[in-house]
Amino acid sequence: MTVEGVSFTRIAADVKLGRDVKIFGFVNLYGCEIGDETKIGTFVEIQKAVKIGSRCKISSHTFICEGVTIESGVFIGHGVTFINDRYPRSTNRDGTLRTDKDWECQRTIVMEGASVGSGATVLGGVTIGKNAIVGAGSVVTKDVLPGTVVAGNPARVMKEISQKDAK
Repeated sequence: MTVEGVSFTRIAADVKLGRDVKIFGFVNLYGCEIGDETKIGTFVEIQKAVKIGSRCKISSHTFICEGVTIESGVFIGHGVTFINDRYPRSTNRDGTLRTDKDWECQRTIVMEGASVGSGATVLGGVTIGKNAIVGAGSVVTKDVLPGTVVAGNPARVMKEISQKDAK
């Protein structure tokens, strides 16, 4: 692993880093697993129980919360936000602060070779299929089929990716 530039980076002891992972400054990683040759840009947070495959690129200012799995060869653009709770609240009905026991983490999967454009928001509980592309600024509210391009708010299918375009 190499850490580039000024290192105000926090990598907790429970992080599992693969071979030749490159991490830039101002990154916060805890309880996650990062695959071989993955690059993590500046100002990224990756939370506990996240798994990121090999040869991924996680661009700057991205937030990857608990419950997200990113398979190998995935591109995540700048400022992408993943969400794992469809009904977030800070307190219960009785006014007490919520704890981990008071909510259910929604799982999200970004499959091999997919790309998520800058500024996209991905809601919990969705799967982004193999080699799919999510357009910049999109809000992904439901599953994205493999080999499709989606964009918009909410994200809608724009086209299917041809064999020629998939290269």
